[in-house]
This record gives sequence, C-alpha cells and structure tokens, in this order.
Amino acid sequence: MTLPSSHSSPSETGKDSLSGQAGLTDAEQQEQISEEVWIDVIHKMDAVYADLVHSQVELEEKNIALEEAQQFISSVLSSMTDVLIVCDIKGRIQQVNRVLETLTCRPKESLIHQPLSLLFAEESKFLVDSFPDKLGSESIIDCEVKMLDCNGQQIPLAMNCSSRYEHDGRLLGMVLIGRPLGELRKAYSELAQAHDKLKQTQLQLVQSEKMASLGRLVAGVAHELNNPISFVFGNMHALARYEKNISTYIQAIDEKEQSQSLQELRKELKIDRIMNDIVSLIDGTLEGAERVKEIVQDLRRYSGNQKETASQFDLSNAVNTALEWVTKACRIKPRINLQLAEQVSVFGRKGQVHQILVNLIQNAVDVMENQEHQQVNITTIKLDDSILIQVQDRGPGIPDQALPKVFDPFFTTKDVGKGTGLGLYISYGIAKDMDGDLTAQNHPDGGALFTLTIPLKGEQTE
Repeated sequence: MTLPSSHSSPSETGKDSLSGQAGLTDAEQQEQISEEVWIDVIHKMDAVYADLVHSQVELEEKNIALEEAQQFISSVLSSMTDVLIVCDIKGRIQQVNRVLETLTCRPKESLIHQPLSLLFAEESKFLVDSFPDKLGSESIIDCEVKMLDCNGQQIPLAMNCSSRYEHDGRLLGMVLIGRPLGELRKAYSELAQAHDKLKQTQLQLVQSEKMASLGRLVAGVAHELNNPISFVFGNMHALARYEKNISTYIQAIDEKEQSQSLQELRKELKIDRIMNDIVSLIDGTLEGAERVKEIVQDLRRYSGNQKETASQFDLSNAVNTALEWVTKACRIKPRINLQLAEQVSVFGRKGQVHQILVNLIQNAVDVMENQEHQQVNITTIKLDDSILIQVQDRGPGIPDQALPKVFDPFFTTKDVGKGTGLGLYISYGIAKDMDGDLTAQNHPDGGALFTLTIPLKGEQTE
C-alpha cells in the first residue's frame, strides 16, 4: 500500500486509506465515508447549539437586569415630588415623570417629541427656549418659570436645568427639575413664623423676668413707705384735734379784755394769720398724705405681688385720675379736651385700666414735648357691648414704617434714655387679658390716635 505524500489532501488520504482496505467494495467504501461526514456535521451542530444555548442564557440574564433597572428608574421617577422633564438638544421632550402628568393632566405619550415651551406660560417661553443654548456650558439653578396646570392657571416653579451626556461624552440633551414655589414659600413662611414665635417667646420671658424683678422692688418700696405715711396720718389727725382746742382757747381769750402787752405779742407772732391758715394747711397735708397712700396702694397692686379683684368702678373717674397723675409732673401743662360719656360704670380691674390710660396719656404728652401748643383729646364712646376710650395727641404722628411695630416689646421712637419701649407692649397685653383691644393709627387731623376697647361685662349704667 502506497502512503500519501505530505502534499496530499485529507480527502485523498481518506480515499487512499479506504482503497487500501482489503475486502471492501466501492459502494461499501462510499457508505463508510458518508457516515463519517454526518458524524462530523452532527458534532459541529452540537457545538453551535451549545453556543446558542449559552448566548440565550446570557441574553435572558441581561434582559432581567435591564428590566430591573427600568423598574428601579420607574419607581424613582414615580416617587419624586418634583417635576422632571428630559429633553434632547433641540428642546424636544423625551421623558417626563408622573408629577408632571398630574400637574398638566396630560399623559406622557401626548408630550413625547413635543417642544418644551408647550408646557409653560407665554411670559416664560422666551426663557425656556434659551435653555438649549446653554447646554454644555453652564447649569441653570433656581430659575423661576411659570408652568400651565390643567385649568390653564400659572404655577410658579423653581427650575434647575443641567446637561445630559452619553457615556462617550457626547451631548444628548438636558434634564430639568422643578419644584413648585408655593411649597417653598409655605416652608419658608412656616420657618419664619416659628422663628418669630421663638423670638417673641424669648422677649416675653425676658420681659417677665424684668417685670418680676421690678415688681419685687416696687413692693419693697411700697412697704417701706407705708410706715412713715402712717406716722404722717396719725400726726396730722392729732394736729387737727389740737387745732380745735387751740381755737377754742383763743376764742375764750378774745372774749375777755387783753392787756396791752398781750395784744402786742399776739400781733407780733401773727397769731390771727396762723389761725386762719392752719385749717387749710392741715387739710392740704391730709389730702397730700391721702394721695401718697393711694400711690403706695397702686404701686403694691401693680407690683404683681397681689392680684387685684374685679369690681365696679366709674370710668370717668379713672380717666381723670390718670390725667392727674400725668399732668402734675408736666413742666408745660397741655390743654386737655375731655368728651366723656356720662356716668359709665365698668366692671373690671380699675388698676389695669388706670395703668393703660397713664401710658397712653404719658406717650401723648411726650411726643409734644418740644411743641409750643400742646393738646390731648380724650373721648369715650359707649357701644352696645363695649366702651371705647380714645386718646389723641397733636404731635407729628407715627411714621408709616413704625406703625406695625408700636406694640412690639422694646420698640420706641423716643431718644435713647427716654423710653424703654415697654409701655405700649404691656398696655396691649393688659387690654388683651381683659378681653379688650388696643389699636394705634394716625388721625386725619394730625397726631396719633390710640383706641382702648373695654368690654362691658357685668356693666351697670346709672
């Protein structure tokens, strides 16, 4: 048998080998060759099928991962509370989230490939159309635009716009995220209110501590004044009794003939003038001591160490008493114009009403300190269920920017050292405690007008 050369083909080699097999016919040799070919084909088909199965498994795994990624992205988009819009580089919408669909009442399918400006009000379209021009160069932060809702109403949004890139760095478009400004403003408003409330509470705590300290001081002063006032009262009442006895004795002497020397001594000592003055001096001293006693009682009442009980009192008397308190200390006496309702009896705490009136009248006098002509108008107006007490000055009035702050603690328009800014603040609090009110405004005829409203609970009008 001849061996195949090195340049022989496999088929030739096979033929040679088969031809060299003894005892096989040509048909048998051909059949054996066909079987070997089919076996080779089947082996190749098995390999290809195995590759297909492996590729199918990989494809299914990638599809599962892709579906999970899509579900994750969908869940994130659905959970967003802000508006999300994805656009291409020409400003055409490619994707939106559920918040935008709800806000505009338009399904996502109707928005895809539509221009971005379609969603916004006319006044915001020019700004929105400029977004694509800024892609790749700068981001837009908190740009205020107005979007149209279901009813065509304008919804202000704080819009952020940033560029979107392919993995290879190629610019694809932009992503816009907008938050309704109403929510931001509401949050800022609530934060500001909480901050103001905290500051107000802090000021009230400081004020309460100051007033408590002042109350303790005043109570101590009032207590110390009580003892000398008691001595003055006792001595003056005793002196009044002595005056009667002395007058009786001198009158008895007058009925008898006096010696020349006694008459001269009486004239020299001015006994007659003294007797004429002593009654008015005693009455004046008793009146002054009585006034000091009232002041001490008021100080003790205002100190907070004792709670004044509500009682019936005459309002006109309270107004006159407050006027007397203030005007007695005035260097220049202002002209007082009173228009008081007749005999209105109010049920409440007289000391509190007195304190408010003193503060209002004192403020009216203070603002006219440098004026030549000073006038205070006090008017009471009786309504069905309340009484109004109006105190008007003829000063320059309250500046518009200061008007909302006149009842704030420690706010004052007076010069440094001339006011604490607590009088109106305390007066306003007392008025509210009485279920009343205290307001301030500028009078059309000039000057400031303060109105104290007192409810007529338990009121009796004579």
